[in-house]
Amino acid sequence: MDVERRCAGGGCLTNAGWSLDHRETRRHKDKNDGLDQRTHFERDRDRLLYSSAFHRLAGITQIVRAGEANVFHTRQQHTLKVAQVGRRLAQKLLKEQKKAAAFRGLDPEVVEAACLAHDLGHPPFGHIGEHTLNELVTKHDDDGFEGNAQSFRIMTKLAIRFPDADGIDMTRATLAACLKYPWYRGKTGKQAKKWSVYKSERIDFEFAREHHALHTEKTLEAELMDWADDVAYSVHDLEDFHRCNALPWQKVFAEKEKIIAHANRSHPVGEGRLKAAYERLKGFLEGTYTELLSEPYDGTREQREQLRRMTSQLIGTYIGAIKVNEDRSSDVAVTFDNNYVDEVHILKQITRDYIIGSPTLAAQQFGQQRIIRDLFDALTSSTDKATGYPPFLPIRLRYLRPMAGTSPARFVADCIASLSESEAIALHSRLTGAVTGSVLDPIVR
Repeated sequence: MDVERRCAGGGCLTNAGWSLDHRETRRHKDKNDGLDQRTHFERDRDRLLYSSAFHRLAGITQIVRAGEANVFHTRQQHTLKVAQVGRRLAQKLLKEQKKAAAFRGLDPEVVEAACLAHDLGHPPFGHIGEHTLNELVTKHDDDGFEGNAQSFRIMTKLAIRFPDADGIDMTRATLAACLKYPWYRGKTGKQAKKWSVYKSERIDFEFAREHHALHTEKTLEAELMDWADDVAYSVHDLEDFHRCNALPWQKVFAEKEKIIAHANRSHPVGEGRLKAAYERLKGFLEGTYTELLSEPYDGTREQREQLRRMTSQLIGTYIGAIKVNEDRSSDVAVTFDNNYVDEVHILKQITRDYIIGSPTLAAQQFGQQRIIRDLFDALTSSTDKATGYPPFLPIRLRYLRPMAGTSPARFVADCIASLSESEAIALHSRLTGAVTGSVLDPIVR
């Protein structure tokens, strides 16, 4: 098995050295402790599942706009499958590597909770909404906007659960497991592209990472969440687009060099490794599923059965890509089979090349960017000095008024990122006069 570190900073942080008390600690005393049969980590998982932020994900894009067709995953459906993959992965490692997993403190509840939380901060319209908000917020606030950092902000500050505490009040272990990029926004390198915390959540970040010497390395459970996300994304999105006949498999199998070259830019491990990964995938798909991939998808029983079997086989294979590091002296918590890592990157590149890069999706995203920009401008320019928010701001969002230590731009981003896509479109239509609507319709409930 090939071994490769996947974390920024050269390693993956072990949970070893944490006491259980440290891992289970919350910033605020939980008045419900001991009132039912649940552990601290089970309570974390349940709070996330029942949160308004998780409910909103049913109306958020995965790749194609939420509500466009039943065939496509929403962000919530994607998240549920990430959580299922993450939990099964943790259970598998606990069974197969019992001592190593116990030494590093692995808990399936923490992994599942982190998976449920990993996309809470995604704004309307998925990544195009995230990039647009980052561009707009950065003009006024150096922390910009990042979906992962917004997820952490929701859990620790914006979510409503208790009368005397902000956020959902997660345990230290769960908060740490949600930090996919455990650093603030930097000016160069990876830290300038992805980050998991704004400076406004410094106290919560330091609480989550208090027992971690190096702040640029993920915990074991964060690593499992990250890999579960990669596996679900790479397999389930391909399944969606195969069902709607949007994947030109003949071109995919004919344009090897293009796919490999593009994959090597986003996952620079050398074209030799990626070529081998491409050939393994092609051999598996053509050898086992030639009929499925060579015919238009009509939804016959046979096609549905084969597609389900193909998805199951791929996920089962890639769950086996990650292991707990048996070396107790190492800070590297996990090891990977690089063959499987490379195959997942090829699958993700196929989606990028043949779906995300399509002109029809680009046209849709152009309009979505305009909605985000118009909403940002309207909310920024119409603030009432007495209240701190515009008079037309939906009542449900008014508690988000600028908080201590945050900029007005952060407040506006919080408002927009709290909307579902249908709410964003409806509010935009009313504010621009495209649709006047009814005064009896509050749009955001």
